[in-house]
Amino acid sequence: MSKLDDLIAQFERFPGVGARQAKRFAFHILTLPEADTKLLADLIANLQAVVIECDSCHRFFAKNGSEGTLCSICHSANRDHNRLLVVERDSDIVAIERAGVYDGLYFVLGGTVPLLNVADTGKLRAGALKATVTTRLSSGLHEIILGFSVNPDGENTMRFIESIINPVIDGTNAKLSHLGRGLSTGSELEYADPETIKNALRHRD
Repeated sequence: MSKLDDLIAQFERFPGVGARQAKRFAFHILTLPEADTKLLADLIANLQAVVIECDSCHRFFAKNGSEGTLCSICHSANRDHNRLLVVERDSDIVAIERAGVYDGLYFVLGGTVPLLNVADTGKLRAGALKATVTTRLSSGLHEIILGFSVNPDGENTMRFIESIINPVIDGTNAKLSHLGRGLSTGSELEYADPETIKNALRHRD
């Protein structure tokens, strides 16, 4: 296999990227000036040195010289630390923050439970989520919001999380809620417009 084939194969591993798009990415790189390809290679090579995973919500954030292990959202005293919104990936947080209607904390689950492979939960942070909820219940956590895409995998993931969290919050004042149907069936949270996300949060149940 050639270096070009290797590069195409790497792009195919990206979420949502098929063989045709992977080839387009690879051939586009071949058209770039050498300085641009070196810059791109340096950015990729050094990314893990300047971006870390938040110890609390597990989203990635730039260190910017800070030695802290919490992102700006988790560290902020202006956020409501008694509400926790569980999402699939970092980009969902970006979409929700853009809507400007939610001021609580987040938890990035790291994926979904495929409807056709319900046993595929090994990469998810289900254990960490359970531990987070258990710990925060003692400090006033009163709502866990499940914010997944309105598609079969997203709904299957909600059922999976419910089976984990409901026994933990049983007998407490905390509740488990879901985004309202401001999100149309089949839509992904990452691509929803701010107004749709606002409605989904305001009408959660």
